[in-house]
Amino acid sequence: MAEYINKASGCQKKYNFMRQFRDRNTRKLNNLTSAQFMEVWSHYDADGNGYIEDQELDNFLREFVSSVNTSDIGPEMLSESMLEELKKCFMEAYDDNQDGKIEIRELAQLLPLEESFLLLFRFDNPLESSVEFMKIWREYDIDGSGFIEANELKNFLKDLLKEAKKEKFQFVDEDKLIEYTDTLLNIFDANKDGKLQLSEMAKLLPVKENFLCRSVFKGCSKLTREDIERVFALYDRDKNGKIENEELKGFLKDLLELVKKDYDAQDLMHFQETILYGCDLNRDGKINKKELTMILLALTKHSLEEESK
Repeated sequence: MAEYINKASGCQKKYNFMRQFRDRNTRKLNNLTSAQFMEVWSHYDADGNGYIEDQELDNFLREFVSSVNTSDIGPEMLSESMLEELKKCFMEAYDDNQDGKIEIRELAQLLPLEESFLLLFRFDNPLESSVEFMKIWREYDIDGSGFIEANELKNFLKDLLKEAKKEKFQFVDEDKLIEYTDTLLNIFDANKDGKLQLSEMAKLLPVKENFLCRSVFKGCSKLTREDIERVFALYDRDKNGKIENEELKGFLKDLLELVKKDYDAQDLMHFQETILYGCDLNRDGKINKKELTMILLALTKHSLEEESK
């Protein structure tokens, strides 16, 4: 990194957005407030799709590096080869899910934030599965509306901060909680309706992995017994031989994400009705191992058909 910064001491160019957040003397980044972090995120996520990627990522890296200098440095300070090498190092360090783009949690690892706000992004032991996600959703969707509204999100953040701080918990006052809630709504509420639907909350509270995205379910003509057992164990958390309640909703959420980017509780409900109608052979409203096998075989068949098109 130092090599690139040293080479950045030449040409002047337009205003560098990141420079305003550095200390004038030390050139270190100042701790960003929640509002400032939102400002940075919104500036570089120019298309508002929830990721800093492609040209947006190039712009961010160029300005992040050149902001160390007191004079305005233009994009030409980095050659394409230098930029590619920098991007490779940067993505190895911060692109946790290796999708080639930066999500808001990943950016939060890089930028120094005020302590309490940083903790909101340090729920960094991602949830083991969408079963845990659906349990949290049920707990905080207090009115059962199918959305996490502002007051419900504030309760979630309050509990999250308490859990993160544990013995060292420091009181976060109501005004600060409201500020954090408003900021996170601005970031994650993609359709700007003032509340979070399922797919929006899933970005704020990600799971470790959607197991159904694994290559074994893509382009594979044969599933092994071990594959079926692993998937069943992932969702049958209470080990009673049935995928039901939040287990079922978690499984269907993962399945729905394969075909639909933006979805809400209503979409999940309709999807559940469709899947159960076709695959719940004994009509008990649950999924057993045989029924799961049928669903997974249909998934792999669909993947093969898509690849052959």
